[in-house]
Amino acid sequence: MATILLVDDDPALVEILAEYLRRFSHEVSGVTRGDACMEIIASAEPDIVILDVNMPGTDGWETLRQIRRMSNVPVIMLTAATEETDVLKGFATGADDYVGKPFSFAQLEARVRAVLARTEGRSVPTPRVITHGDLAVDVDAHRVFRRGEQVKLTPTEFRLLLILMENPNKVLSSDTLVRRVWGEEYASDSDYVRRYIWYLRQKLEPNPDEPTYIRNERNIGYFFAVS
Repeated sequence: MATILLVDDDPALVEILAEYLRRFSHEVSGVTRGDACMEIIASAEPDIVILDVNMPGTDGWETLRQIRRMSNVPVIMLTAATEETDVLKGFATGADDYVGKPFSFAQLEARVRAVLARTEGRSVPTPRVITHGDLAVDVDAHRVFRRGEQVKLTPTEFRLLLILMENPNKVLSSDTLVRRVWGEEYASDSDYVRRYIWYLRQKLEPNPDEPTYIRNERNIGYFFAVS
C-alpha cells in the first residue's frame, strides 16, 4: 500500500482516479492547486505524487521545481504534451516518470507500482558507502557526494548511478539498465537510459562532454569507469 497525492485542477478526475487507486489498498488524497500540494508535502510527505502539468496559476512544472527544493518524493507527471522536448523538460526538472493524456487508470497504477519499486531501495546488499575517485555514495541515506559536497539526485538518478557503481568497469546494455532501474514495464523505452545518463553526467562529471566516470561503449551500453 502506498500513500498517494493527486494534483490536478479537474476535481472530477481527482475524485474518480482516487476511487480507482483505493481499490489497490492505496491511501489517496487529492488537491486541485500546486500550492495546496506543497502544504501537504511539507506536513506529511506522501510516498508518491501524481502531478498534472497544465494547471492554472502555479502549473505542474513550477510545482515540481518547488517540490524538488524540499523533497525527493517520487513524482509522476500527467501531461498531454508528449513531444521529446516536453518529456526531457520533465525529467530535467526532477520527474521520475510521465504518463501522457489520455491514459488508462490501469496503466497509471502500474506506473505507480513500478516507480515505487525502483525508489524503495530494493537492491542487493551493498556496502554502506561506495567510493570511487572523488565520488562517494551513502547507500542507506541515499546521498551522493562529489569532493565532499552533496549532489542532489532524484530517486531514479540515484538508482541508476548505484547500479553502475555496483558494477565497476562492467558494460551494461541499455536494455539491462532500463529493466533494472525502471522495470519490465519499460522494456521498450530504452531512451530513458540515454536521457538519465545525460543528467547524471551534467551533475557528476567535471566535464560532461568528456566523461571520466560514466562512460559508454558505442552500440553496446554504459559502464562506470574505475582505474
